[in-house]
Amino acid sequence: MQVTAEGRRLYLREVLPEDWEEFHPYASDPDTVKYQPWGPHTETDSKFFVRQVLIDARQKHRSRYVFAVVEKAANQVIGNIELNIKDWDGVGEIGFIIHHHYWGQGYATEACRLMLAYSFDVCGLHRVTALSSPENKASQRVLEKIGMVKEGTLREDIFVKGAWRDSSVYAVLRSEWKKRKSRH
Repeated sequence: MQVTAEGRRLYLREVLPEDWEEFHPYASDPDTVKYQPWGPHTETDSKFFVRQVLIDARQKHRSRYVFAVVEKAANQVIGNIELNIKDWDGVGEIGFIIHHHYWGQGYATEACRLMLAYSFDVCGLHRVTALSSPENKASQRVLEKIGMVKEGTLREDIFVKGAWRDSSVYAVLRSEWKKRKSRH
């Protein structure tokens, strides 16, 4: 197992074939996936997700990076985080999900900071974006804590659980990230 990024309380690592069993408890939980455009997952859905992540990880020109978010103390997978390279000239998008049992404890913020560091320092991106449901205030606070700025709203841009939903657009530039990083 190779750790991709390590923080104070958690680390990010590549997804393993057996991770579907650790992903499934939160991917199948209605509270955890409330704002996701997918789910709740069946076991088949969770297995398919992991298979697809493993296929994407083997691509010669990889543009999708999905990492397990592992809480160090218990060595427990508590979520996953994803970076999708939208444009190899320097634009990526992150997304994350953390089991609701771990909400409000700073794990999402720590995972997102690690992913931004990976995005800028390893992948060399210029700009990283994230989308959030306007109703998901906790997710928006996480994005703001990591230095992202709300740029606007995409109106009814995604069909989620039977209805069209807006998405709040957040972004941070490499120069802003470096400035924040140098202050900490």
